[in-house]
Amino acid sequence: MKIDLVTLFPEMCESVLGESIIGRAQKSGALEIKCHQLRDYAFDKHRRVDDTTYGGGMGMVMKCEPIALCFEDIEKQRGVKPYFIYMSPQGKPLTQEKLKELSKHENICVLAGHYEGVDQRVIDEFIDEEISIGDYVLTGGELPALVFIDALSRLAPGVLSNDECFTEESHFNGLLEYPQYTKPIEWRGLEVPPVLYSGDHAKVDRWRYEHSLINTAVKRPDMLERKNLSEDDENILKKHFSDNSD
Repeated sequence: MKIDLVTLFPEMCESVLGESIIGRAQKSGALEIKCHQLRDYAFDKHRRVDDTTYGGGMGMVMKCEPIALCFEDIEKQRGVKPYFIYMSPQGKPLTQEKLKELSKHENICVLAGHYEGVDQRVIDEFIDEEISIGDYVLTGGELPALVFIDALSRLAPGVLSNDECFTEESHFNGLLEYPQYTKPIEWRGLEVPPVLYSGDHAKVDRWRYEHSLINTAVKRPDMLERKNLSEDDENILKKHFSDNSD
């Protein structure tokens, strides 16, 4: 997977993306991430990429031409048109399902906006999709872009050791993940559920699914409203809440 990030703060982004799993994936060749300084495509000596908004009002708007030139240069470098994404509070919510959908693109370019946003003509002409990480506004698009790239990169082949690293995690299958435990078996009077160290893999899998379902019902019941629960699922939840009604 090849990802390009258009930003006013490439050093900030490179420092984050060069660490941990994403950094190692780039070194191994499983990922290729390039950060592009948008000011390199500005015209004047001050390298300005923003200007006042037509119609009046507070704040500045990012100009069309520097963004267009940067996008076109990236397309030329890659030899193909990347799927262009703009990180925006007006975009579609970022979910695991959306990430799975977007992970099918081999080339993605992400624009981190600033100020009051970007000239609408850039969005109309170049952007394939606007993505939001939540219903709130930040001072810039770098943090949302980094969240998006991190979450997307984990789905690329070769980034994680195997598919189970993400297929069993929260949200991947529409449920939250089951509780996790590590050594020691007993800690301050609290014990790890015996089934998890029983060696019976079928029972472990069953326990994990049941507790994933219960965890979702307790913490995010809204997620279950979007999931088609089987009769067995319903019985698991009924028994749990009946046993814990006191």
